[in-house]
Amino acid sequence: MTTPDAGSPLPAPPPHPPIPGKQGLAALSLAALGIVYGDIGTSPLYAIKETFAPAYGLAPTPENVLGILSLIFWALTIVISFKYVSVLLRADNRGEGGVLALLALVRGKAEPLGGRRMLILLALFAAALLYGEGAITPVMSVLGALEGISVATPALEDWIVPLTLAILSALFLMQRRGTAGLGRLFGPVMLVWFGCLIVFGVINIAKDPGVLRAVWPGYAVNFFAVDATKAFLVLGAVVLVITGGEALYSDLGHFGRRPIQVAWFAVVFPALLINYFGQGALLLHDPSTVENPFYRMVPAWFLYPMVVISVAAACVASQALITGLFSLTRQAVQLGYSPRVRIIHTSHHEEGQIYSPEVNTALFVACVFLTVTFRSTTDLASAYGLAVTGTMAVTTTLFGYVARTRWKWPVWAVVLMTGALLSVDLSFFSANLPKIPTGGWFSLTVGVILFTGFSTWKLGRRIITETLREGTLPLDLFIKDLERKAPTRVPGTAVFMTSDLTGVPPVLLHHLKHNKVLHERVIVMSIAGEDAPLVPAAERLEVTELGAGIYTVQATYGFMESPRVPDILAELGTRGIHTKLIETSFFLGRETIIPTPASRAKRAALRARGRWMAGWRKWLFVVMARNAQTATAFFGLPPNRVVELGAQVQI
Repeated sequence: MTTPDAGSPLPAPPPHPPIPGKQGLAALSLAALGIVYGDIGTSPLYAIKETFAPAYGLAPTPENVLGILSLIFWALTIVISFKYVSVLLRADNRGEGGVLALLALVRGKAEPLGGRRMLILLALFAAALLYGEGAITPVMSVLGALEGISVATPALEDWIVPLTLAILSALFLMQRRGTAGLGRLFGPVMLVWFGCLIVFGVINIAKDPGVLRAVWPGYAVNFFAVDATKAFLVLGAVVLVITGGEALYSDLGHFGRRPIQVAWFAVVFPALLINYFGQGALLLHDPSTVENPFYRMVPAWFLYPMVVISVAAACVASQALITGLFSLTRQAVQLGYSPRVRIIHTSHHEEGQIYSPEVNTALFVACVFLTVTFRSTTDLASAYGLAVTGTMAVTTTLFGYVARTRWKWPVWAVVLMTGALLSVDLSFFSANLPKIPTGGWFSLTVGVILFTGFSTWKLGRRIITETLREGTLPLDLFIKDLERKAPTRVPGTAVFMTSDLTGVPPVLLHHLKHNKVLHERVIVMSIAGEDAPLVPAAERLEVTELGAGIYTVQATYGFMESPRVPDILAELGTRGIHTKLIETSFFLGRETIIPTPASRAKRAALRARGRWMAGWRKWLFVVMARNAQTATAFFGLPPNRVVELGAQVQI
């Protein structure tokens, strides 16, 4: 694995080509508006309203309005502008960002895990929590957009939930077709959205310019001084303005650092602040608008057009989160934390345009459940925030570890940076803990379930690999025996897939034992994941000729890539190993996993070797293995050229 220079303060530069001048930067920044800032950009629909929800018992008095606006201003400034946009966007893994990209840096490759094991588990749990947020965000955004209907025509309020379900259904049905065409509209749609935020924000700030005083942090301090308990709990609603931070960081690989920063400071940050302060000015001018200050800012004649624009922006925000979870799932598969799932490329030109039917269906079911259960943004806000703040805290912790161990930052700088950022992250996280009984349980439950699945799959696959390796015949001994006995060779090529190139694949031994023949050319192929997003083509394959017409091929893919065996064979042709698919047979081993009880002594021995699994985890692993996508489909093998031989493995 290639890692950043240990003496560098920052990781290696991303592999993206340089941006071709100002026009290229402007185009990428516009695209970033749609993909990167959809989530955080739609927060004005509900954030201010939720800070004055009945659960907090706050009246829209000038002191409370200015105090909350001050908290919002400094939350956006510290968490998004400083932490994510200015600092974390520099913490990339070969150009990719996000908690799993940091996890890959923390994992390393050669050195033992040691004290990093807890960090790895935290990162894995944070990644699992993101799926909960991914289910909540589409519902929250679409509900928030459609609640403008009740402002325009209160009699139509009962239509909000059915319309939400209809829009979400269309959104998830659209996924299989890909978003290559619609993706071009995301940036312009969000540009119109942010333009509306600015226009109506300015109009309302003009009614009470004194609202701009809230930039002074003294108003936030005074807000806590009056009633610290209520102020602390309100942080659980203020967090709604920063929920898109992790999505912003995860999208680093799509655009690079510079376009994301330009889009934020030139458009998104000013638009959000202007609109939040505009809502605050409206509340100072007319406290009765507190039930929905966002739509009360809008003139009556523009309410329905604004609802349409809001729904369009909500769909863009939802699409960005859904696509992000498809990518997150592919990363988990490639890093070995998830069983194989179907990954379908929906574009011939964009590598990131992928679709996973299993993930799409699970998200749709979760969104329907949340819509029917909570039915409004006020009720759903009680489920929002816990997952994203937990992930934010883990991301900060991982950043501190990587900054110290890989980039050799001085201890004082790491402690100062991570300590300050963690204090903010943990404050928001603690403020969301009281939400657990009223809705936070959803994200927590999703996180626990997925974390259990991720960790069980990783452990189970390691046990299977080590068990098979123990009974494997070394390749050099096999070659010597082959030269001595000289079995019958038949025309064509045989590819034997294996996870370990140090020994002879069991499927090869079974084939030779039962069929008494070998193909004239035998390729023993292993496909491994790399702790990096992309692997350069020149480093993709490692080919070794063993003699007797036998080759080993080690193919390495990054966690943002999808391996395909036909592509590997085509690359082998450039190295003098020419094959034709119609003359190639692929041999796969299919393990039948048998959970078996163990004596107390054997359990102790397995624990000492890190190979113990409780009975329920064994059965969970078996269920996951049986439902994983077949290797034939995952690696793009022609089904009519595949031969599978089974073997039983006890765990």
